[in-house]
Amino acid sequence: MKLRLFEFEDQSWLPNTIREGMTDYLRFILNSGNFYEPVAAKIVQLLEKTNATRVIDLCAGGGGTMEQMQKIIEIKYAPSVQFILTDIFPNINAYQFIQQKTNGKIGFVNKPVNAAEVPLSLGGVRTIFSAFHHFDMVTAKKVIEDVVEKRAAIGVFDGGDKNLFFIILMTLLHPVAFILFTPFLRPFKWSRLLLTYILPVIPFCTMWDGIVSIIRLYSPQQLLKIATSINDKDYCWQAGKLKNKYGMNITYLLGYPI
Repeated sequence: MKLRLFEFEDQSWLPNTIREGMTDYLRFILNSGNFYEPVAAKIVQLLEKTNATRVIDLCAGGGGTMEQMQKIIEIKYAPSVQFILTDIFPNINAYQFIQQKTNGKIGFVNKPVNAAEVPLSLGGVRTIFSAFHHFDMVTAKKVIEDVVEKRAAIGVFDGGDKNLFFIILMTLLHPVAFILFTPFLRPFKWSRLLLTYILPVIPFCTMWDGIVSIIRLYSPQQLLKIATSINDKDYCWQAGKLKNKYGMNITYLLGYPI
């Protein structure tokens, strides 16, 4: 049996203080670096193919990339798109902060939303950023099955390169980033300072999860195989890789009914 390492963020027993510290940090890094900028055009493609006006972000964590996606799409493509953040462990404090910051252009669901059982009330283009690797093959298929069953569109996006160099680079950079940027993370929490500088639990858990995430990354071929095994008749599936301005690969899967 192939060994599958766990990620702290997936564990129900992980205290919210630690999980939210991890996801708040990742939101800051992703937004500051604008890592997913090339993906905006792919989301717009799904919106246009399905005549949708709403993006439902699944597995949103701390709000991840939605701030930058909302800005790019509003300015370059479609100003009237609504964005909704959801997660199985919703970071309510972060979502409220983002909602206020964007004047309500990004909303949220304050109850747990399972990516494999999305309510019909949450219609629109589904997105999953930096999270599809959290699912084993069985769960990944359930996520896609739910998309097909409800005739939804989905965009799966995972940044990173599955190699030793990327793991080493991340291991070297993250500790420095935590030291430099933690005081600037919002919403501000004293517990975050304690669990970063005094007891570095948040940095440790984040780095562990980052390493495991890289090991778990799906290739475009694997994503396409999962999707087409569920429906290759009346669904259009596309998979591939994009490069951002840092030269980092972003693996994607796009799917919509035809």
